[in-house]
Amino acid sequence: MAAAAAAPRVFLELRRRLQSALLILREPKEGGMPMDISITPSSLQMKTPEGCTEIWLPAEVRLVPSSSRGLQYVAGDGLHLRLQAVAEFSTQLISMFNQSTQAQDGCTFYCQSCGEIIIRDRKLLRVLPLPTENWGALVGEWCCHPDPFANKPLHPQENDCFIGDSFFLVNLRSDTWQPGPQVAPVEMYCLSSENRFKSKPKANTKVICKRCKVMLGETMSSETVKFYMTEMIIQPSERNFPIIPRSQFVQSIIAQCLVELSSARSTFRFSIQGHDGKACILLWLLNSDSLVIESSGSSRSVKKFPLLEDTSKADSSSAWNAVKVLYQPCIKSRNEKLASSWESDISVHSLTLPSATCLELLLILSRSNATLPPSLRSMNSFQVAFLKM
Repeated sequence: MAAAAAAPRVFLELRRRLQSALLILREPKEGGMPMDISITPSSLQMKTPEGCTEIWLPAEVRLVPSSSRGLQYVAGDGLHLRLQAVAEFSTQLISMFNQSTQAQDGCTFYCQSCGEIIIRDRKLLRVLPLPTENWGALVGEWCCHPDPFANKPLHPQENDCFIGDSFFLVNLRSDTWQPGPQVAPVEMYCLSSENRFKSKPKANTKVICKRCKVMLGETMSSETVKFYMTEMIIQPSERNFPIIPRSQFVQSIIAQCLVELSSARSTFRFSIQGHDGKACILLWLLNSDSLVIESSGSSRSVKKFPLLEDTSKADSSSAWNAVKVLYQPCIKSRNEKLASSWESDISVHSLTLPSATCLELLLILSRSNATLPPSLRSMNSFQVAFLKM
């Protein structure tokens, strides 16, 4: 059993579009023992004087052993090997938040953190995307007369849901909405399953979950609330609340936002800022076609990939689609010059999230970076991380 514990960890990054893979066999300790490596289309086998460890790849992954090239030893990492690989697209690799929400007989809005019902059985007749944030500045190029949309914000009607880059707007019906005083900026609203809002003085316009006190969104007007996608789950009313690990949910939402925005607007640099407007993370999307696998090397027959899967599912063996990003933290006045430069660059897109979620995302990125082989952790002064979809 000692040989199994000493088995090397395996890191594999597969690029779907390029049909190539980087395989790293990470040595268990300094001065590792001699090892015989066998590669088949569906598995990796490592033999040492103390035993044999075999790692089975997910069913959708196929390696091309004859294409192996560039074998080299990298100190601190282990053996690096490049080869051709193919990964079939799996219908299971989908985002957990479907922005193309269709009209339902009734939808229920849940707090993702605790499952509290925020809006019960709401019928959504229109689910529409909002224009880009700077759409108002372009109106002058379209119209030969005064701006007809000046001072007319887009607010949803009772059965509408307007979707932005990282949030959605909903209208709170008059029978469930109790407007606060006119001085709305100094009021805080607490949501509960009864859809009642309670005002508290000396606060702000944050919308708070009554049960877990997590910030869900902000009030935009007396009838409109902006909910952040990272904090809410929308389900057809006949379905139960889905229990999704918080880290997995946040990664999926952010990854989907990055992929959709890069595709729609050809932008690959993002400034993640808190609801207070302060930049927290600078993100640079490298690619969105990665499939990443990492085994722990703790078993003779490894079918589990803890970096990318819910470890509570003992029988799970599938890899995850992931986006590869470069990032730099901006908290506590770090990277101020770079943040200022990105802020004035029109090619950088801003994404606003609750400040606490920004810190969660930074922790997720840091943990991902720490699991990578040392040689892959940085690039051009940026840190490297994967966000699973």
